[in-house]
Amino acid sequence: MNNRTIAQVGALFFVLFGILIARQLYMQVVAGPSIAAKPYNPRHALLDQHRGRILASDGSVLAETIHGKRVYYYGPALAQTVGYVSQRYGTSGIEDAYDAALTPPDATGDLVAQAGQVTQAFSGKSAEPRGADVVTTLNVTIQQALYARLAQHARGAGVVLDPRTGAVLAIASVPTYDPNAIDTIFAALTTAPHSPLINRATGGLYPPGSTFKVFTAAAALDSGTVTMDSQFNDPGYFTIGNYTVHDDEGEVLGALDLTGAFAKSSNVDFAQIALKMGVDTFYTYVQRWGLGQSLDFQLPAERDRLPDKSAVYPGILAQMGFGQASLLVSPLRMALIASTIANAGAEPRPYIVRQLNKAGSASSFGPAQLTQPISTDTAQNVKNMMIAVVKEGTGTSAALADVTVAGKTGTATNPAGQAHSWFICFAPADVPRVAVAIVVENAGYGAAVAAPIARDVMRVALRAIK
Repeated sequence: MNNRTIAQVGALFFVLFGILIARQLYMQVVAGPSIAAKPYNPRHALLDQHRGRILASDGSVLAETIHGKRVYYYGPALAQTVGYVSQRYGTSGIEDAYDAALTPPDATGDLVAQAGQVTQAFSGKSAEPRGADVVTTLNVTIQQALYARLAQHARGAGVVLDPRTGAVLAIASVPTYDPNAIDTIFAALTTAPHSPLINRATGGLYPPGSTFKVFTAAAALDSGTVTMDSQFNDPGYFTIGNYTVHDDEGEVLGALDLTGAFAKSSNVDFAQIALKMGVDTFYTYVQRWGLGQSLDFQLPAERDRLPDKSAVYPGILAQMGFGQASLLVSPLRMALIASTIANAGAEPRPYIVRQLNKAGSASSFGPAQLTQPISTDTAQNVKNMMIAVVKEGTGTSAALADVTVAGKTGTATNPAGQAHSWFICFAPADVPRVAVAIVVENAGYGAAVAAPIARDVMRVALRAIK
């Protein structure tokens, strides 16, 4: 082989070696980060052994990795909210929303970080990087009480907020599942008839029924459509075009002022209030409250569903006045409506994660206001009417012995079966610390099912927080 041939072979090897280097650089620097980020990348299994913990507000561990296995200490009680992490099925809940923080830093594609790891290894100071701990606002005592009461029913959900800040103190959804066994049971969960993977507290949409009279009353008072002295007459029915509004069980409530119409939950009176307000004013307050808009929550939350303003005719508006027609909301939304009244007309932004604790640093998330849809005077008047509901109206089953409770019942009809049972409330009414929204699917009267659940959860919550 002559020198020229040797040179040509050498050049070929040089070119091939250059291509190999370029390919390796591309995989490491350009494509590496996106490959590493894929949830099914086997490298995730190595990183997840040092995944951060998820903690309750008092530091109690909700989820952590032990010997390479993710352990969920409160299992079904927090399944949809804390979520799961699985090499086969990915992530959900907080595990998904904060996956980037929980997962240890990956040096793939970061030449500087890789060089640092090599230097640490040679110096004998290398240590496995750890993911951040996610600290939530959840109170485990309240959470267990909420879940225990809801678990007595087939399907339902509940949210407990601190109305002063928007912090989520507890959140639960049934039916549920055990996230510790997710790899074994996932396939069955996807075909289960009542969709246990769905977080009904944030992702379930329901007609709110008479709990929505809180909104209607607030909008009507704030706009000057009615006053606290307005008088109504309820003969048990009200006809608009070819649609007739009825009260529950054919009740005839007769002559009432606004507080009486609210406390006795007159559909007839609130249909007429909505019509008197008119579509333009009603939808002005829809916009002020942010209904149908994002809740700016840290976890996925379904937006409310309302008919387009242009499609609302008198029969629809009348039904919307008492929480029916094609109006759909989540328990989280109704907890915020209760919180807004409790918080003097200021709607707090809901949040469930308050801190990310990384090695040597921490990021905090705190209270914020979404909007101020009504005046403080309007909120005070609606609060007084909600107190009347529990003292002498439809919500007496939610009363507590030593605390004044403000609340509103709801019995929401739906075309798929028996009515949904609703209750929203806050307490103590004079200085609110706890707001609750409960829905139990196809359970009938709000006063009979949802209100006692809210009462029991409030009792626990008021002892647990100050």
